[in-house]
Amino acid sequence: MKFEDIDYKKISKEVSYALRHAPWEYELELDENGWVSVNQLLQALHQSNEWQSVEDEDLKVMIEKSEKKRHEIKENNIRALYGHSIPMKIKKEEAVPPKFLYHGTAHSSLTEIKKQGLSSMSRQYVHLSEDIQTANSVGKRKDKNPIILKVNTEEASAKGIKFYLGNEKVWLADYIPSEFLEVLRK
Repeated sequence: MKFEDIDYKKISKEVSYALRHAPWEYELELDENGWVSVNQLLQALHQSNEWQSVEDEDLKVMIEKSEKKRHEIKENNIRALYGHSIPMKIKKEEAVPPKFLYHGTAHSSLTEIKKQGLSSMSRQYVHLSEDIQTANSVGKRKDKNPIILKVNTEEASAKGIKFYLGNEKVWLADYIPSEFLEVLRK
């Protein structure tokens, strides 16, 4: 397919859905780290008239053009980096985060977060941002003027909370107790 003929945003959403939320709908078998062969993904995409001419080079361009870096390709395998909601827990490698991370959320969630901390909800991990702007952008999906929470990762790590790198802007955690959260903006 000619690169200019592809709607890369649209194919990125399709691939994200397949790899993060419903691999069984595409007859994909992810390994424990979320990888599937590029060829298997392409065969699945080719079942749809819309994606019949997508090739591996198109997937590489899709990843390069994406601002959010949702996917990666290594050794002819592809995976989504974060955002999974599938029942099988995708294993992530533990990493050392910056001293502070941020989380944007709706005002209506604050009371529960103060009681229970941050949980993954329908996702496999709690999603955290390296900067306030990204946390604000994510929070705006739920509230036009979101609350920004600051996570003290040094204190949390010292108490056994594990952090995982999602991509260069997204960090993941299994759970963040409220004692490590500070409300920056209400």
